[in-house]
Amino acid sequence: MDSTSPLVSIALCIYNGAAYLPAQLDTLVAQTYQNIEIIAVDDCSTDDSVKILSQYAVKYPFIKIFRNEQNLGFIKNYQKAILLTSGELIAPADQDDIWNLNKIELMVNAIGNNIMLYHDSAFINNNGYAFNKKMSDVRNFYKGNDPRVFLFENCISGHSMIFKRELLRYFKGFNETIIHDWWLVYIALNNGAIDYLPQVLVQYRQHNNASTNILRQSRGQVKPKKNGSLQKVEHQFAVTMAFADYPFNKDQAFNNRLLLLMQKRMNSYFSFQLAAFVYKHRKVLLYIQKKSATSKLNFIIKMFWGYKLKRIFN
Repeated sequence: MDSTSPLVSIALCIYNGAAYLPAQLDTLVAQTYQNIEIIAVDDCSTDDSVKILSQYAVKYPFIKIFRNEQNLGFIKNYQKAILLTSGELIAPADQDDIWNLNKIELMVNAIGNNIMLYHDSAFINNNGYAFNKKMSDVRNFYKGNDPRVFLFENCISGHSMIFKRELLRYFKGFNETIIHDWWLVYIALNNGAIDYLPQVLVQYRQHNNASTNILRQSRGQVKPKKNGSLQKVEHQFAVTMAFADYPFNKDQAFNNRLLLLMQKRMNSYFSFQLAAFVYKHRKVLLYIQKKSATSKLNFIIKMFWGYKLKRIFN
């Protein structure tokens, strides 16, 4: 490894991950790219996670273990792990996935002038069996620098990304309305460009009851249990408001217009203007949706119905 190769920090969040942690750690410590540090932050695990980490750290001193005094929850723990890194490049990691051994090497070589790079992933179940489906099968991948593409949906999971440290200059903490990786992607697009590698570089474990189960529901969206139509509208409004509040938006006028129309929808029986706006900008706003033109049109038509009308039917 060339001495000029940048240090890559792998930010690993841990919480009761003993069942899957050894398999993941085996793939992290054996990366073909050797100039790495692993920042492992344990969020008060009650199983053998810390014991496993300590055993690996004895053999691999580039593993640095941090233990929270109180449980922070996933998003705050994720934030802590990222801020504890010191590398020029940062690669988040989940405790239960399985990485290809050349993942970091390929990404370091390919990131170029982009502020963030990501790759494709293959879904596996709890027991490690393949679903024979990839992330790119359920989402359209995007490369470029237009943050509007991600206002409605995300196609980039944290485990698949690597980003430059300069992104943290624009990071003021996570907005807990939005799932952490979606928020990082949005920051990246407002302050640089992103690209992707088409290769599958991670086996991405899907848990039956997890909010990250992309095969069951949209990434970063809460699956409604009752009054689902109302909750979906409320969540869309909350996400739009969070993005509009971000202080470094490239197109603040666009964000403000969308937020205004979303707000009108919350106080109306019909929201014709919102539906018309989304239809006008459908190629951007609905780019990530891997759906037919008819399905996308149905999505837009549903926006005609205002929150007040939905309340009557719910």
